Amino acid sequence: MDFFLLIVKFAFIPLLIVTVYALFVYRQLTKELRIFTWFIFFSAVIELFSRIWWFQSINNMPFLHLYVAGGFCFLAMFYQEVLRGFINPKIIWAITAVFLVFTIFNSLFIQDIYTFNSNGLTVESILIIIFSLSTYTIMLNDIVKKNRMQLAKSLNWINSGLFIYYSSSLLIFYFGNMITHFFSKEASLYTWVIHAFFSMIMYCCFFAGLWHRPTN
Repeated sequence: MDFFLLIVKFAFIPLLIVTVYALFVYRQLTKELRIFTWFIFFSAVIELFSRIWWFQSINNMPFLHLYVAGGFCFLAMFYQEVLRGFINPKIIWAITAVFLVFTIFNSLFIQDIYTFNSNGLTVESILIIIFSLSTYTIMLNDIVKKNRMQLAKSLNWINSGLFIYYSSSLLIFYFGNMITHFFSKEASLYTWVIHAFFSMIMYCCFFAGLWHRPTN
């Protein structure tokens, strides 16, 4: 049990490492990767304040609601750039606008900001999975492979990290409130250990993606 608690408590370390590394290499990154680092920086700030509130025994769920809305915006901007030329940017902007309206409505009238934002996380996960699968499909195109040969490895690592995390966590997000309120403390801990594990994998993939950035 103590080991599992340590995993949950220190799951932020890969995020910390990739954030520091992203700051170090930011000027060397392409436009797509720079936009993606904005998501990393935003995640780090939210994690920092969320941890501070948690250690002070203050309900930190409002930061989750903010993270869902803001994090999706940054990821949508990233995928808009990656999928440029294949998907009309206006479509992604429209999806982002509708999602923001949904999350705001959900936080104000359905799931209070002091409760787990399972609705927003579930919809976000589905949309990110769709974006990531679209990216996988487009990256199979021979023309894309040729034009983005140097960037392909970075995009594959980052896209894989997002796909693994959001697809593996989809059911956890959907049943988040049920897990929190109705499962035993031990069962709930095991669930969030699994979530923390896939979160750590995701940030390791992000680090690999930035590490394999184009050098020219």
